Amino acid sequence: MKNLPNILTGSRLVMALFMFVAMAAAAGVVPGLSIDVQSQLRLERWAFYAFVIASVTDFFDGWLARKLDAVSVWGAILDPIGDKILVCGALLGLLALGSNSGVVLPAGLILFREFTVSALREVGAGKGVKLPVTLLAKWKTTLQLVAIGAEMILASWGAFGLPPDPGVVGGFTVLAQFLLWAATGVTLITGAQYWEAARKALT
Repeated sequence: MKNLPNILTGSRLVMALFMFVAMAAAAGVVPGLSIDVQSQLRLERWAFYAFVIASVTDFFDGWLARKLDAVSVWGAILDPIGDKILVCGALLGLLALGSNSGVVLPAGLILFREFTVSALREVGAGKGVKLPVTLLAKWKTTLQLVAIGAEMILASWGAFGLPPDPGVVGGFTVLAQFLLWAATGVTLITGAQYWEAARKALT
């Protein structure tokens, strides 16, 4: 039972990879692979379901680790990696699908922040400096996952048989964009906090 949290974290990595490959295949960017429209829609649905399941494991692996007193160094390493792979994979998948142009800038900012903080952690670790995950950063991840989920639904609107009514699509687009920019704002704030913490610790 004590291995269950790490198993969930590992499964998140696997599902994130599957999600990205499915989105890339649906977008027609996998070399040598040609699919019909129905297969494309099916892949988009599978990618979304994998994203949702992986997002849920992000909550349960940490909760179970504390509940079972199974917090481990390996789990502490894998958990943030799993989060970043899931978020970055979904954003790259959305860009591959040719999602609405409003995704490009916030996606780029989020990716920039995630890679920068990862680099800061790597440099800091080599000098004995730790950058623990803050409460705001945990909320950041949750907001990112909700916003990206909304954008995935929007990008795969037809795959779910949702009404093509312009009013409905327009309203959902505004909601998805609001969530994504809110997530981007919190992402940049936490990035600045980590940068300042690293700067102080290293100087």
